[in-house]
Amino acid sequence: MSSVEGIELLTRAHSYLLEVAASVPEGAWGVPTPCSEWTVRQVLNHARLDQQAYGAAISGAGWPDSDPFQPADAPAADAQALEKALREVADMYARLPADAQEVATPLGPLPPRLAAAAGAMDAAVHAWDIAVATGQDAPLEEELADGIWLAAERLADHLRDAFGVFAAAREVPAGAGRSPALLAFLGRDPHWTPTAT
Repeated sequence: MSSVEGIELLTRAHSYLLEVAASVPEGAWGVPTPCSEWTVRQVLNHARLDQQAYGAAISGAGWPDSDPFQPADAPAADAQALEKALREVADMYARLPADAQEVATPLGPLPPRLAAAAGAMDAAVHAWDIAVATGQDAPLEEELADGIWLAAERLADHLRDAFGVFAAAREVPAGAGRSPALLAFLGRDPHWTPTAT
C-alpha cells in the first residue's frame, strides 16, 4: 500500500498539475496530446472542470458550466483560476469528518480514501498528458502513481465500459516502474511523444 494517500495524495496531484500548467510554452496550447482528440488547452480545461465537479459533488454548488468531456478548445483557465478551483476541492476533502464512511463524487459515493485517489488520478494523469505534449521534463512520480493505483484498479474498467473514458489498457513490459505501468493500464503509451501522433 502506498504511504501517500488521502488528502496528501490529492494535494500532490494538484501541485503537479499546477506546476505543469504554469510551464506550458506560450505557443504550445494547441498542440496534440496523448488524449488523441484533445489539445493541451482542452486537456487542461477538462482537468479543471473535473476537479470542480469533485468539489461540487460535496458542496452541492459550483458545478462546472460546461461538459468536462466536451472541453472547449478555447483559452485555458489562467493560473489563478486553476489554483482557486484546486484549492477549493482540497479544502473540502481536508474538512471531511475523520470517521466519514463515504463522500459524494461525480462517480457516486465512494470511501474517502478512494474518492481522493480518483480525484488525484484525474489531476495527475492529465498533468502528465500536458507535460509530455509540451516537452516538459516533469514525469509522473513513482510514489504518486503508486497512490493512484487504488483508484485505477477499482474504477478504470468501470469508467472504460460505462463512459469510454480510457482507451484499452496497454501491455507493460516486465519490470516496468509503477508510473509507466499505471499510464499503460489507463490506455496511454508511457513513451508517447508529440511526433507519435
